[in-house]
Amino acid sequence: MGETHRGDSRRAGPRLIDPADAVGELGRKVARTWADAVCADLAGDPVTFSVPLRPGVASGGAVARIGHAAWHEWHMRWREFADRHPGVGIVRRPVSVQNVTGDYPAVLAVDLDTAVALVSATGSPAVDIVRARALASALRSAGAVLTPAVLRAACRLGADDADVLVSALTWLRRHPDAGAWTARGLPVPGMHSKWLDAHGALLRDAAGRDVRAEVRARPAVLHLTYVDPGHLASGRRRHDAWTTGDTHDVGYRPRVVLVVENRDSRLWFPPVPDTIVVEGGGKAAAALLANVPWIRAADHVVYWGDIDADGYAILDRFRAALAEPAPDDAPPKPVTSLLMDAADLHRYARHGVNHDRFGRPLKPSPAVLPHLTAAETTAYDTIATAGPTPFRRIEQEAVPLDHAAQRLREVTARRPDDRGNA
Repeated sequence: MGETHRGDSRRAGPRLIDPADAVGELGRKVARTWADAVCADLAGDPVTFSVPLRPGVASGGAVARIGHAAWHEWHMRWREFADRHPGVGIVRRPVSVQNVTGDYPAVLAVDLDTAVALVSATGSPAVDIVRARALASALRSAGAVLTPAVLRAACRLGADDADVLVSALTWLRRHPDAGAWTARGLPVPGMHSKWLDAHGALLRDAAGRDVRAEVRARPAVLHLTYVDPGHLASGRRRHDAWTTGDTHDVGYRPRVVLVVENRDSRLWFPPVPDTIVVEGGGKAAAALLANVPWIRAADHVVYWGDIDADGYAILDRFRAALAEPAPDDAPPKPVTSLLMDAADLHRYARHGVNHDRFGRPLKPSPAVLPHLTAAETTAYDTIATAGPTPFRRIEQEAVPLDHAAQRLREVTARRPDDRGNA
């Protein structure tokens, strides 16, 4: 006695697909292509979702190989399905079984709404298709370049952010040049100051123009501390700020620039000759720091951050940014790390922690950081691993500043090389 064959309709060999499996396959197809279907429907070219119901079974011989009992059971299931779902598109094609020719289910072929309805009857659909259609219509009316990728991304937004996206597209259609505003000052109804930071890529794809490149750029402002003993003895200011494009210059041209992430580490760093300590701004600041002329002109550019996933990601990005020529054609610049290799990881392990300041567990990082040295990579892999590890962070503040100053003197006494640890 034969049996009804279940499973993926793409598997080779003659088999019969019962209603539950067919609806499951519909669900997978809707999950993959609902955005394409919504866009096509809106363009007047509706998509049909189809599932073969008896692949490889087109003759009485194939039915005999499967088994007449299994064939009959399968046919009854589809008859019951048709009774429960009148009007659902079941394409029938003739098959001669035991010298009697009849029309039997061959393909389940339905439109998007019917597919979603069938899937919803057995579980949660992949998308709220009513909302997706409404959002697609609103985006197109606002002048969006409506693609399946844009629609998918827009549907992942909350209701408020989706409304802002539509408002932004409407505003941009009336303003072909956004250069009079800053990224945080666009007068789009409902848009908060950091909306463009979070959703600028989606707005670019939907609008067909990158507003982030149009808006007025904010000058880079560096907070820095002078630690050269001679400068400090002169009685001049110890702490300063430097802004790109301004006429103000730094107090002296440093031979060494140390970039730190923690404000206290900058404010209280001990005296080191010919050195300026700059407060970094995380990953986003890498490109800004890389284009500061007096930083590139220093003999040594050194980075010191937390021993954690973010600290190594910042180092990686900073090193990559300085490895490229500057806009003023200044050559690439190597970056040395300070107190961030595997030996430092073990030396200060007693300060290691596994939770952030809110008490939440620190998570591993899957990011690949190609610009780290071997010693840095060893330390990064230790704290970022998905497996067990003693700790995931040593904060910069835990390392005594006199240790950092002594190490900085040692490394900057050597000739600069292309990359390395200090």
